[in-house]
Amino acid sequence: MPAARESLLEAAGAALSARPWSDVRMVDVAAAAGVSRQTLYNEFGGKAGLGRALVRREADRYLDGVDRALSAPAQAAERLAAVAEWTVRAARAQPLVRALLTGAWDAGLPAAGGRAPGPGELARAVRDRAAAALTPGEGPQRCELAVRLALSYVIAPGEESGSGELRRLLSAPTRTTGAR
Repeated sequence: MPAARESLLEAAGAALSARPWSDVRMVDVAAAAGVSRQTLYNEFGGKAGLGRALVRREADRYLDGVDRALSAPAQAAERLAAVAEWTVRAARAQPLVRALLTGAWDAGLPAAGGRAPGPGELARAVRDRAAAALTPGEGPQRCELAVRLALSYVIAPGEESGSGELRRLLSAPTRTTGAR
C-alpha cells in the first residue's frame, strides 16, 4: 500500500509540525490520511514504527536534496556551495533534519531508533555522493567540509548566516602557507 504509506507519513509530518510527537495521536494521523487506524497499524506496527519511518523519510529527503545540488550543471565549487546552502535550509525548515544532522534530539520529536543515520553517517553519505558526482580531483573531502561548515551555521548561526555568506566562504580560493 505505497499510496497509503505516503499519505500516512505526510499526515504524521503535518501533525508533528503542529505539536510535539507525544501529542500526536494515531487516530488523528489515520483520519488525516483518509485511512483506518488498522491500516496505519498494519503499515507501521504502532506509533514508534511510524516515528522511525518519518525520521528515515526525512533523512532520505535531505540526501535527495544533496543529490539535486550535486547534479546541477555548475562548477564543483558552486555545487559544493549549493550542498551547504541546502543543508542549512533543510535543517532550519525541518526539525527532524536538524536533529539527524546534529544529533540533538528535541523531546518533541519521535525517537530515531537504531536505523536512522547519525550525523557522522550523514556527512559520510554526502561525501560519498560527492565522490560519485564530481570528477576525480574535485574532492569529496571538500564536500564533507562544506557540509560540516554548513552545520556550524545550523548549530551556531552568525550574524551573517545567509546563503550568500556560505557561498562566498566556499567559493573563496584556498590559501596554503609554506613551512617556515
